[in-house]
Amino acid sequence: MAAQKGKDLLLKLANGESYVTVAGLRSKRLAFNSEAVDITDADSTGRWRELLGGAGVQRASLSASGIFKDATSDGLIRSRFFGGTISTWQLVIPDFGTVSGPFQITALEYTGNHDGEVAFEIALESAGVISFEAQT
Repeated sequence: MAAQKGKDLLLKLANGESYVTVAGLRSKRLAFNSEAVDITDADSTGRWRELLGGAGVQRASLSASGIFKDATSDGLIRSRFFGGTISTWQLVIPDFGTVSGPFQITALEYTGNHDGEVAFEIALESAGVISFEAQT
């Protein structure tokens, strides 16, 4: 994958039958994690740690910051946060693919300087199976 513009990484929220780009994000970060299950015991060869393949809990975390593009996108995110709603989100990674799945908003922060615009930070945690569709 060649270098891409960070601004082309899009965060979208399912709204009915389609996805809506919800905000003008200035920074985004997507992380995939998998917990290891340690099965080391007294008989482990050379006392080296042993792991059980395919047994750990997997998760995806997304954090982003930016400005809301309009009152509608602000309302969509705010209502899902205060409702504790698990919604389907998409992260479009240009020339790579799309990550989709259920996420819950775990943090929503608003900031602003006296001489600037109101900005926000959001954190999402996966709440089910995440899919990846490669761009062709």
